[in-house]
Amino acid sequence: MSAFSLTDRHALVTGANTGIGQAIAIALARAGAAVTCVGRRSCAETVETITAAGGQAKEVLVDFSDPMAGVDLFKGAEIDILVNNAGIIRRADAVDFTEADWDDVMNVNAKAVFFTSQAFAREVFARGGRGKIVNIASLLSFQGGIRVPSYTTSKHGVAGMTKLLANEWTKSGITVNAIAPGYIATNNTEALRDDPERSSEILGRIPAGRWGRPEDIAETAVFFAAPASDYVSGAVLNVDGGWLAR
Repeated sequence: MSAFSLTDRHALVTGANTGIGQAIAIALARAGAAVTCVGRRSCAETVETITAAGGQAKEVLVDFSDPMAGVDLFKGAEIDILVNNAGIIRRADAVDFTEADWDDVMNVNAKAVFFTSQAFAREVFARGGRGKIVNIASLLSFQGGIRVPSYTTSKHGVAGMTKLLANEWTKSGITVNAIAPGYIATNNTEALRDDPERSSEILGRIPAGRWGRPEDIAETAVFFAAPASDYVSGAVLNVDGGWLAR
């Protein structure tokens, strides 16, 4: 069997209705995993894409604005792979940033990631199994950014959380890694890509000379979910076309 095969594995992907999460769910299914697609909005399109290609998938609606909303997803489900992709962003100058916007972002991007991971780990440990956690971090896990104070803080937190959980859980059979996407062509970056000046500035710094594709992140997630990465834990891998090398 290939070191990248996910045959007989069951993955759960949050934020699987669109963009990076959708691409990850499809790629995991292509590698052989059955996939539970979780989203605040319907993941029907993702499920249909997977099943049309002969894969196995189902959807579950969960709103992670309640950071404890995911804790019951794993009971009796025998999930082997958890991808924490769901996230939100709020933009304002730090001097004007509101408590509500701070709490909303931190609840989804950090608190929900921790307690969803905790619930997953408890179920894996209870059945004596092995598991993989793949967190979606950000370039702002390494950089400061501007006008996104809670997002930057939350993504620094995801990077730190990834390392802490790896330190505690790897010895017990769960590897924990994170992907830090660069500038990816999704709905979230449409405004940037439609701004000729800003888009040119961004492309001018990316050695690869192009915007990333959701599939670039998805195939990296397959690696972290597969046996090929069994000796990798605590890594935060930037997939950014070389952005951070500049």
